Amino acid sequence: MEQDVKVTIIDREGVSHTIEAPTDMAMNLMEIVRLYELAPEGTIGICGGMAMCASCQCYVLSDTELPEMQEDEDAMLAEAFYVKNNSRLGCQIQMTPEMEGLKVELAPES
Repeated sequence: MEQDVKVTIIDREGVSHTIEAPTDMAMNLMEIVRLYELAPEGTIGICGGMAMCASCQCYVLSDTELPEMQEDEDAMLAEAFYVKNNSRLGCQIQMTPEMEGLKVELAPES
């Protein structure tokens, strides 16, 4: 499908998955991880994508330009475990054509 982008997600076991993510369904990275079952059920997206739990924290490994971090995401990461300089919440990264080539690693489960 021409509206899909290739993204690479390294799961919590260290396994790399390059997948096709749709850009025409208003999905975010957390939902893509759940769709492809790249994290055990109940361990990611616990708050439903409201930037309130950090279970979808990931480390951005590519130089893909992401939307600016909003205040609620920044506040949640300030309270999360295993935060690094490249941490983002997957629920706040919308799958758009600009995400082509995005590479992330899922943060450890807290």
